[in-house]
Amino acid sequence: MTFYFSLNVSFHEFQRYYQGHVDKVEVHDSHGRKLWINGRHFRRFLTRSGVHGNFKLELTEKGELVSLQKI
Repeated sequence: MTFYFSLNVSFHEFQRYYQGHVDKVEVHDSHGRKLWINGRHFRRFLTRSGVHGNFKLELTEKGELVSLQKI
């Protein structure tokens, strides 16, 4: 399964995920479906301004993460 979504989270907001206070990031894909993604998967995309951009998420049929890419 493949999902496309955008995410705009400031550095300050993302600190809650990075520090483990909150673990899931809620996003809506391009078809309006709500997805909950573990915040640790976004750490490699974190910059001084936060996490911003368009992403492609691929999951197995069981819902396991295959890949998360910034596009």
